Amino acid sequence: MTSLGFFDHHHFNFKTLLTMAAPYRQDMPPPGGFEAVKYKRNLPFRGPGALAILGGVAAISAFGFYRYGQGALEKRELQREKAWSRIHLVPLLMAEGDRDAYRRQQAALAREKEIMKDVKGWEAGKSIYNNPKYASPQFVVL
Repeated sequence: MTSLGFFDHHHFNFKTLLTMAAPYRQDMPPPGGFEAVKYKRNLPFRGPGALAILGGVAAISAFGFYRYGQGALEKRELQREKAWSRIHLVPLLMAEGDRDAYRRQQAALAREKEIMKDVKGWEAGKSIYNNPKYASPQFVVL
């Protein structure tokens, strides 16, 4: 048999060991009982409700779509105005280009007369291919 040390020589009871230290006293609530336990959450107001947020988002979105529509109308009007301005400007620009081409052609003819004045039988401006049809110049001298 194994040795239990102190318990081998003494007849020992655990109940007497527990009661030896201090007299037994039951822990009881104070007279009148404990105060009520506060279990309810006491949170502060945390902002607007869900319907207010939803209404705000809907209002901002509606305003944004309205402004987008206004911008699309404005853009369409600007494109229309640009197209019509080009339609009306094309004849003026073509006339200006024709005047410039005529001025350059007359200047080239004057230069040709000056350069070829000493060549007998040379007609300035006449086609060297003996073709009576008009052909616009293939290159432009600036």
